[in-house]
Amino acid sequence: MLDLRSSFPAAGAMLYLDAAHQTPLSIPVRAALDAFLDEALLEAGPKPRWLARVEEVRGRLAVLLGVDPGEVAFTKNTSEGLNIAARGLRWEPGDNVVLLAEEHPNNVYAWLALREQGLEVRLAPRDKPWADAATFAPLVDERTRAIAVSHVMFHTGQRNDVESIAGLGVPVVVDAMQSVGVLPVDAARVAALAAGSHKGMLIPQGLGFLVTRSAALRPTYIATAGIAGSPDDQFAEPGPVRLREDARRFEIGNHNLPAIHALGAALDLIGGAGVPAIEQHVLALGDLLIDRLDALGIALVGPRERERRSHIYVLR
Repeated sequence: MLDLRSSFPAAGAMLYLDAAHQTPLSIPVRAALDAFLDEALLEAGPKPRWLARVEEVRGRLAVLLGVDPGEVAFTKNTSEGLNIAARGLRWEPGDNVVLLAEEHPNNVYAWLALREQGLEVRLAPRDKPWADAATFAPLVDERTRAIAVSHVMFHTGQRNDVESIAGLGVPVVVDAMQSVGVLPVDAARVAALAAGSHKGMLIPQGLGFLVTRSAALRPTYIATAGIAGSPDDQFAEPGPVRLREDARRFEIGNHNLPAIHALGAALDLIGGAGVPAIEQHVLALGDLLIDRLDALGIALVGPRERERRSHIYVLR
């Protein structure tokens, strides 16, 4: 990990403790952005080449998340992905969704906005330092259409047991903003997983992704990018609209091409270190922090167990 630190100039200039907010820029990511801009400057934008790179990065991101490339859609951010999921799930007035109390506002608002259409929003109390199936089970009934939960909570650092929650048999919508790139994330068992890329994925703000099997969600808005057929079609065809069969149906308009190029470089960094090694590194740093906090009599807000915590630590 010490070699990796040399890729981040800010690491030599400051003690950076705000990883839950955003990441410092790395030299390889900056180089990827510069290379993209050079192509735009000198070649007037080789779009076919750029779009081929979009698919290459999509495939590599899918490997990181344990899914097929066709299950990955690029979005603007976590919030957009969560809203697509909330509005894309099939539900009727009187159905309900269960959230964890004290969730991130952007997760909660995506569902609260649907109350006026008849969706009931239930809040499960946070009665222990992490959430699992037992947290949500008392509020789940035959009209529960989804459980929405963060993999890692932004204000405590707790790592919720998504695998246990998925075992309840209800579609689970996961906010993985705080965990992806730092902790292992397996998106294969959930109905939808949304995240952005400016924290553990190591690039600037403005790019997110949604992981879903298309059968789980239906798009509420569409554009040419989500339509089945040739990407070279210039005119709309009369008749039924045929959507893409995969998650690309949720992509609207042009991609954030500079950010996707940057993400390719970031995936090189993450893949070079390996997420399991990154996880063990941050947990070892947490072990040291907890020992020092105990010696000083300073309390930790989140859980102490390794399997229940993350790289985020809140002190009291």
